[in-house]
Amino acid sequence: MTRPFKDRRRCKATMGRIVLIVGGGGREHALAIGLAESPSVSAVHVAPGNAGTALVATNHAVSAGDVEGQITLAKTVGADLVVVGPEGPLVDGLTDSLRADGIPCFGPHAAGAMLEGSKTHAKSIMSSLGVPTAAVARLDADSDLAEVLDAFGSPWVIKRDVLAGGKGVVVTKDRHEAIDFITQSIVSDGFVLVEEFLSGEEASMLVMMDESGFAALPCSQDHKRVGEGDVGLNTGGMGAYAPAPVVTPAVVERVIREVVEPMHDHLSSQPVPYRGCLYVGLMIDAAGAPSVVEFNVRFGDPETQVTIPLISSDLYELLLAVAEGRLTDSMPTFHDAHSMTVVLAAEGYPGPPEKGRMITGDLRSYSGADGRSFIHHAGTNHKDGALISTGGRVLSATGVGPSLAAARELAYRQLSEVHLEGAHFRRDIGHRAL
Repeated sequence: MTRPFKDRRRCKATMGRIVLIVGGGGREHALAIGLAESPSVSAVHVAPGNAGTALVATNHAVSAGDVEGQITLAKTVGADLVVVGPEGPLVDGLTDSLRADGIPCFGPHAAGAMLEGSKTHAKSIMSSLGVPTAAVARLDADSDLAEVLDAFGSPWVIKRDVLAGGKGVVVTKDRHEAIDFITQSIVSDGFVLVEEFLSGEEASMLVMMDESGFAALPCSQDHKRVGEGDVGLNTGGMGAYAPAPVVTPAVVERVIREVVEPMHDHLSSQPVPYRGCLYVGLMIDAAGAPSVVEFNVRFGDPETQVTIPLISSDLYELLLAVAEGRLTDSMPTFHDAHSMTVVLAAEGYPGPPEKGRMITGDLRSYSGADGRSFIHHAGTNHKDGALISTGGRVLSATGVGPSLAAARELAYRQLSEVHLEGAHFRRDIGHRAL
């Protein structure tokens, strides 16, 4: 079901609900904006947050990884719902502890979070369920590296089996680079995975899921490579857009049938069911056949920035329903619109970024007949009254409009008003679709 696009900002009938968002990036800013617009919500808290979340919520200096600190904060602010952004606290059992204290939490329990916490675990489940994915080999200090590399052939896909913030993967045609990364990973982690290379187009499907059912949000594509034309080093994501035209209705039907339904059947049958977002990273080949590249157990970044603005129903009621295992009581609806976000990265990124530089320009949001645009903050903070950069991906400009071309125009127009010394961004976000 779709609804025409319109500006969602409105006077709300306060119902007194309080939300705590765990995290401090662009994903959390997008969630904070969406939740602050909910007529059900009277207060949003974010820990630790950033300069952008401070505009719509109250920030708290509690690290996302401080499980005990987050639990204490949730009780202190009287949270009716906790929404966990990053994967680390999920793997560390934050939701388990919150639910034990009777606090609804959007995000899977620690056992469910191992779908992202361990690629070996995820591959094992996919294999047992017949979910399409790449072949894989596990290498350790006793493995014959040359034999495995010869068997898989170039290009080689090498993945560390640890939480690495989206950066624990190397895809290369350089045999020496492959061997170096394999060797370093075995030294640091004890083993490493080599996967079959899958060709096609990558896309992402965010699936809201609990024991009552599931709902797929509009599919998106992001741009992982730092350089235009999808070249250069991998990053956490340089931009994204949704809906992604490559994910046709026929592809969606196959992904639901071959991936989502088997995973939902499995996850909902566990002693503690999965409640949260299952991020399905896909590779879609020329024939439209999908394979799973990876599972994440939370909203993606920057996918969240282009997905949340497309949800026309009450975001709080949706997230709370999943947290309480009754998603089918509050299924989402969507705007008939398109969105795009373009990341502004600090000098040096994806290597060590230059931090502490002043951000200037016009960061005010825009709303008009052609749509709206706004800034999603990520690595930002205030110091002595000035807005400064604190991370690699500093912020992103997001446009929402009646077409992808309109969303692109709005996003780049918004970004053109922002100034940060040495910063860089890609000028071709959405090129696959446009």
